[in-house]
Amino acid sequence: MAKSSGTTSNKLLYVLIVVVLALLAAAIVNFFFVTQRAAHDEEFLGYAAEAAVISQSVSKNAQLAVDGNREAIQRLYTDRERFDRNLDRMRRGNPDTLLPAPPRQVRQELSIVEDRWSDTGRGAAQLLLDQGDMIRRSHQSLEIIDENIGPLQNSIEALGDRLLEINAGASQVFHQGRMAQLAPRIHQWSVSLVTGSGDPGVAQRRIGDDNAFFGRLVRGFQDGDDSLGVEAVADSEAQSILTDISVYYGRINDEVSRIEGQRAELLSVHRANSALAEISDSLLAGIRSVESTYRRSIDDRMFSATYGYIFGGLALLILAVLIYVYVLTSDTRKAAALQQEQNERNQEAILRLLDELGSLADGDLTVQVSVTEDITGAIADSINYAVDALRELVVTINDTAVRVDATAQQTRATASHLAEASEHQSSEITSASRQIQEMAESIEQVSENAERSTRVAQQSVEIAHKGGDAVRRTIDGMNNIRENIQETSKRIKRLGESSQEIGDIVELINDIAEQTNILALNAAIQASAAGEAGRGFAVVADEVQRLAERSGNATRQIEALVKTIQTDTNEAVISMEHSTSGVVSGARLAENAGEALDEIEKVSNHIATLIQSISGAARQQAQAASDVSRTMQVIQEITSQTHEGTTATADNIGKLAALATELRKSVSGFKLPGKQEEQTMVMSSEDVDQGESEALEDGEMASLEDMPEDSDDLSSLESGDIEDSVDEQEGGLDEFVDEIDWPEDDEAGDSEQKRQRDTERVD
Repeated sequence: MAKSSGTTSNKLLYVLIVVVLALLAAAIVNFFFVTQRAAHDEEFLGYAAEAAVISQSVSKNAQLAVDGNREAIQRLYTDRERFDRNLDRMRRGNPDTLLPAPPRQVRQELSIVEDRWSDTGRGAAQLLLDQGDMIRRSHQSLEIIDENIGPLQNSIEALGDRLLEINAGASQVFHQGRMAQLAPRIHQWSVSLVTGSGDPGVAQRRIGDDNAFFGRLVRGFQDGDDSLGVEAVADSEAQSILTDISVYYGRINDEVSRIEGQRAELLSVHRANSALAEISDSLLAGIRSVESTYRRSIDDRMFSATYGYIFGGLALLILAVLIYVYVLTSDTRKAAALQQEQNERNQEAILRLLDELGSLADGDLTVQVSVTEDITGAIADSINYAVDALRELVVTINDTAVRVDATAQQTRATASHLAEASEHQSSEITSASRQIQEMAESIEQVSENAERSTRVAQQSVEIAHKGGDAVRRTIDGMNNIRENIQETSKRIKRLGESSQEIGDIVELINDIAEQTNILALNAAIQASAAGEAGRGFAVVADEVQRLAERSGNATRQIEALVKTIQTDTNEAVISMEHSTSGVVSGARLAENAGEALDEIEKVSNHIATLIQSISGAARQQAQAASDVSRTMQVIQEITSQTHEGTTATADNIGKLAALATELRKSVSGFKLPGKQEEQTMVMSSEDVDQGESEALEDGEMASLEDMPEDSDDLSSLESGDIEDSVDEQEGGLDEFVDEIDWPEDDEAGDSEQKRQRDTERVD
């Protein structure tokens, strides 16, 4: 065994040495790959940083190129080439430095940047490079315009001053003002087209028209233009100023025409510049995203410096363990030799112990094992103690088996009686369930009748409510009629009062007519006294008298009509008062009818509520009856289960009695010491049977005394009481059986085979 242990240790040592070498190699390889990848990472991130800077410088150089900077055009070309080169190396890698292609997620982010650059940036930069000469020529033209626009404006102002001095016509002064307005606008449109400031689109549309119109104005001042309404300037000094204007305008016109001819190219240049300015930030954001994605991929790599440190640390740790194990190996060999010698002595002692235990294996409990000072001494002492305990256990098992058998017979009789009681209880519960079901059906019919009564009462309530509404509407109508009659009565009274005033006025008119008649009579008398001279006046007096008489007759007729109106008015007022009284009485009667209908509605509501309560109570009773019926069915099922359980319990108790008999037989083969054997001999079958019969009779008498005498009383037993009784019986048996210390089932075998197995176990 020592040799085998040494061989195993040597193998383990060799394995550990191989593991150390493997860990050191893994650490070296890991550091090599980490160093190489760090250089590649630095190179890739350098390309990304340079591309980020170029994405911003492209926009700046493009703007400077549009402004006419020649060096900016060269820088733009360099930026484009460097940006393309960096994108290519970031996507494919660098064969010169062995830079590999980036991971797939980095290439996906990089493809977005390449698409943006390919769709817009590269083409815009190429357009600016292709139009570099045109841009420079345009700026040269703009410089010439800038040189001549100031003198041109000064000459236009001088022309205006001269026209005012010579009191030129309003048309000439007006068109000189137009020239003063057009000159800066032409310069503005030129600057907008060349530099892209302002709105180049508007400048493209307006520069040609404004320039042409300015030329017409110059020619109009020189030669006259009827279509513009401009007269030629006759003043020599003004003509000299116009000559200067024509010279300056000629220079400007040449350059404006050149710029106008290149306006399409200029607009495309400005659009390309705007595109580069717009794409600059998106390119920068895309490159930053590529850079961050690449940095995240660095953390996900299989090789990292941490793994190298781990491998190296493990190698050093295992190497230290190897050194420690080597130092302890010599002491271990010495201890193993001593242990081998001790094991041989222990094996001999164990074999002696197994020889003494041979008879114990055959069931002989009289054996006493020899206790020595060897390693088996404590084991022998424990075995002697276990044999003593086993003797007591066998005696206890014999006694317990007898008591279990007697108790099982008594419990089986009780379970059989309980099964009969459960069956009778089940039949009684079935009858009660049927009666409860019939009662539930009757209550259900009462509930349905109550619901129909509720609907009838509800209809009565609705009819009474409708009648009350009709009465209330009638009362409202009568109140309206009463108000209308009262209003009409007031108006008739006011009409009577007005007719009284008319009578007073008629009396006044009648008095005036009488006075007029008297005056006419006096005038006639005076006219007759005057003779021929008063004849004409007499005729007038007669006419006045006749008119006064007609007025008097008319006033008397009006007075008669007024009296008639007053009489009719008084009668109408009296009739209205009678009608008002009738309407008030009718409204009062209608109110009484409405109150009666309200009382009817309240009573109907109360009746409907009572009927609904009756219906609800009936439904609750029907539900309760149904619940009771279901409960009875559950009780019946429980009773059936109890019957089955008691029957099964009786069968199981019979099996328990058989098991107790088998238990007595199983311990009958043990051999006990002489005195105890006489005291604990297994009882004969006759004594056992006699004890069982006596116990059974006592148990049956005790149980029958507690049982009800009449079978009807058995039906009063609830399933819970039956189950409690059975549970008590079974619980008593369980407690009784648990008190027994059951022995393990040891198979008897040949002592020589047991000795051989024990020897193998010791080895």
